[in-house]
Amino acid sequence: MTKRSPFKYFKTSPEIIRLAVMLYVRFPLLLRNVEDLLHERGIDVSHETIRFWWNRFGPIFASEIRRRRVQQLRAFCRWQWQVDEVFVKINGERQELWRAVDHEGEVLESVVTKRRNKRAALKMLRKLMRRYGQPEVLVTDRLASYKAALRDMGCEVRQACGRWLNNRVENSHLPFRRRERAMQRFRRMRSLQKFVAIHSSIFNHFNQDRSLSKRDHFKQNRTAALVEWRGLCAA
Repeated sequence: MTKRSPFKYFKTSPEIIRLAVMLYVRFPLLLRNVEDLLHERGIDVSHETIRFWWNRFGPIFASEIRRRRVQQLRAFCRWQWQVDEVFVKINGERQELWRAVDHEGEVLESVVTKRRNKRAALKMLRKLMRRYGQPEVLVTDRLASYKAALRDMGCEVRQACGRWLNNRVENSHLPFRRRERAMQRFRRMRSLQKFVAIHSSIFNHFNQDRSLSKRDHFKQNRTAALVEWRGLCAA
């Protein structure tokens, strides 16, 4: 049975929808900025239309990217994971954003919680290991919640703490912080969780680590990423 295209009943071309979603999620742009960029290309759409597109198709694109990459990550990303948390204010209330990356900077999981305690750490780690298995080394900071959660999971010996060991995961927060400033913060915990899940998948897809590869290799990878993006949810 052929899977129904998610673009069915939409008059706009799928290429335009993919472009609008990519511009809004990948770059620190407002909806009206994306509207202006599309207008320069001869595409007349409202910023509210772009908001609807990203809410409708963003999770679909992110889940397809994640589904294609999860098998590779399960096989090659178990050497070392790094986990860290940062605070995010929603309507003046402090929430915690947990993030896990592998040794190459690939974002594995992002979870939003109200607290930074053992229960929140367990929620993050269980979701992470249920999807990818267990790593050989799990690098964290010295927050006691990690140690307590790993003890309950029987993985305490896998924990590693040390100065500068988790720099990679701390740097992985920077693209989100730039995006947060452009959006002038979030207003609901649910919308924050939705956005970070979509943002991390699309960031992984286009992140080429240009400082670690030659120009020709970087251009090939960038072109391949764009070709794969344009083929998402294709009939």
